[in-house]
Order: sequence, then C-alpha cells, then structure tokens
Amino acid sequence: MFQANTLSGDKADQYAQLLEQARGLMHGERDRTANAANLSSLVFHALPDLNWVGFYFFDGTELVVGPFQGHPACVRIALGRGVCGTAAVTRQTQRIADVDAFPGHIPCDSASRSELVVPLYRGDQLLGVFDLDSPVLDRFDADDQRGLEAVANAFIESLGDA
Repeated sequence: MFQANTLSGDKADQYAQLLEQARGLMHGERDRTANAANLSSLVFHALPDLNWVGFYFFDGTELVVGPFQGHPACVRIALGRGVCGTAAVTRQTQRIADVDAFPGHIPCDSASRSELVVPLYRGDQLLGVFDLDSPVLDRFDADDQRGLEAVANAFIESLGDA
C-alpha cells in the first residue's frame, strides 16, 4: 500500500518529492476517477494550508465536480464562470491571491481565501481542471504553481492516449 512521506527540503525539493509520489501512486493505473481520487488525497495531506483539493471534469458542456478532499463543493460550473471556469476557457493556470477580489468568484466554501486552478488539456481537448483552495490569503506563489502544474501534467499522462 502507498504511504505519503513527509516532504522535506526547500519548496522545489518538496514539489519534486510530491511529483515522484504522485507518479508512483498513479503508475500503471489509467482510470481517471481512481487517479483523481488518490491524487486529491495525496496533495491535500502533503501540503499545508489547504481546505479543498480536487477535480472538476468537463462533460462536454460544463465542469462537473469529480473526486476531491474537503467540504462539499459546487457541483457544476459553467465555462468562463469563476476561477475554475476561467482557467478552463483561457487554458491558463489561475493563481488568485484573494478570491473575494476575483470578478465572478463562486464561493463554494466561505472559508476559502485564495485559489489555484490548473486547466487539464490533452492537446486541444479540455478534460477539466485541478483546483486547490486555501483559507490563507495569498497562499500560492510561483513555486506552488510550477509544482502543481507538474502534478497536473502527471495526472494527464497517467490517462494515456485514450
């Protein structure tokens, strides 16, 4: 059985360790739900100051909540709405220091103060988004963004070409 190790070293080292753990956890598994569930749990328990980690998957029309860790979430998010919908349509990671200052923010959890959302694309195909919320203002920096984008890419790679 897989057990997450405590991350050590500077932030770059910690994200390298997290990426290695994520790849090990998903190795040989192609199921999107299984990998999203385990990855959500891994990241939620490995990184400090998070209150929600999870996935929204694109169903052909909108984003629908997938596996996550944290309080119950918004079930459906329209493309272009909120931080998740914006990441999906712009194809750019959204790193929001203060969600209350983000126009159109959808407050699924009133405790969330900052957010980082990585869009999940395979080529031109939108798969969904990888979403992290924190109760701490300005929780995510450029190092977090790079590290979490690498973890999100490992998730996409785990799905294979299907």
